[in-house]
Amino acid sequence: MEPSDSLVPPDFSNTEVPKSKPQRPRRPNYNHIHKDLLPLQVHPLPVLIPHNPLSLLAIALSYLTQIISPPPQQPIYNGYFSSATSSIHVTDPTTARKLWEMGFFGKGSLSRSEPTWLDSQSKKGNTSEEVTNKRREERRQAKLERAQKEQEAIEQKLKEEAHMNGTGLKVNTRGLNGIVSVMESASPTSEGSLNSTGSIHSYNEWKGPVEANGILTPPPTSTSSEASLINNSVTKKQLKVKSVRFSPTIEAREFDLTSPIISPIKSPGPLPLTQQMPTSVPLTENQEHLQLSHEETFFLAYGLGMLEIYADDSDIVLPTSSLLALFRRYSYFPPRSLSMQAEPDDPFMLSYAVYHHYRSLGWVVRSGVKFSVDYLLYHRGPVFSHAEFAVMMLPSYSHPYWSGTEEQRKIVQTKTGKTWWWLHCMNRVQSQVKKNLVLCYVDVPPPLEEHEKYVQDDIGKLFARYNIRDVSVKRWIPNRSRD
Repeated sequence: MEPSDSLVPPDFSNTEVPKSKPQRPRRPNYNHIHKDLLPLQVHPLPVLIPHNPLSLLAIALSYLTQIISPPPQQPIYNGYFSSATSSIHVTDPTTARKLWEMGFFGKGSLSRSEPTWLDSQSKKGNTSEEVTNKRREERRQAKLERAQKEQEAIEQKLKEEAHMNGTGLKVNTRGLNGIVSVMESASPTSEGSLNSTGSIHSYNEWKGPVEANGILTPPPTSTSSEASLINNSVTKKQLKVKSVRFSPTIEAREFDLTSPIISPIKSPGPLPLTQQMPTSVPLTENQEHLQLSHEETFFLAYGLGMLEIYADDSDIVLPTSSLLALFRRYSYFPPRSLSMQAEPDDPFMLSYAVYHHYRSLGWVVRSGVKFSVDYLLYHRGPVFSHAEFAVMMLPSYSHPYWSGTEEQRKIVQTKTGKTWWWLHCMNRVQSQVKKNLVLCYVDVPPPLEEHEKYVQDDIGKLFARYNIRDVSVKRWIPNRSRD
């Protein structure tokens, strides 16, 4: 009695075990790293519940605790103004890390955004530069191997054609385009046939001479010893035209071969990182610093009061009033002189009014120069998600002072003249990167009168004269927005 098939145990000897995927490096806990929205020490009070009298007791205990043991004093960070780069530099690594982690302020001088140059250099063989160079070298070697195989196949094909029966052989090789054509004549008396004194030399014997423009010289004449080979093959049947071509994706500069057909033209790309600097000397010093913009610096110095700015190569701390005058002058290029009077529509006044407005609303404001806008608005920060809104700042001269005279109207027209084509192009760029365009209008106040000169000493009253109006714009597509 034979056992039933259902009782036979299955054979798992040939079963393939699924390969486990390589584990990715563990992502840092950004929620813990960037838990503080601003570089400030905040001590919130307990929640007040009106119908619960115990909440009042909790608030009172919190007050008493802070009175008995006050919290540590808020640290003051230092920055240095550079007139050469027209920006603020924070050289202390601890301060730079805190400013980035608590509010995403600044940009690494040797990094794209976050100051991670020292971490990337400490990874042996895993830096982004080394990975890029390795990938380019592998791609280059693959192209060279593929080109060499195709060239060997062409040479083998030409040798086979030379030994086949035919009336004549004519080879036309283009070294620059990588095209090799083999054409045989149709009759012994045709234009491409060889005479009785000619012979067929192998492809490797005459492919060497190349003219300056890349066109090969004609093959040398054959000797009398090879004339018999042609005479014996004249009566054979005629062969059809055949051609062998290189792949069109291969360029001449990728042929790093010793063949004289194609002169090797190597790409002048950067050397690998191992050739640029010796590997025996470890990088222990952090050569990167944090670079702050004018708006970020003034917000930290004036809005939060936790950043002190030093002048160029000096130990003098600039007060906020002097810092404001300095940034207003350096908002122009080249910077304005001290003798010129400040104007209400200085670029720094408008840009900082917009920056302070969105920062006070809880947005993380970053530069939007790579998307052709002024600012990018992040909900939490660049490490969590992409920017949701792209802000374009536009000055608005709605006050009657700017339309009082003809000269004033011409000046306003030159400063605010925009076309619908500009708006359409700007909106098209933001729609491609999936961002909502926001037009932020800043109402420019008139210049201060004589009885209002005291406002210049009060920075809060000075910026209170500016009003912010923002409008969200969506791209209008005729095919989809048709009524």
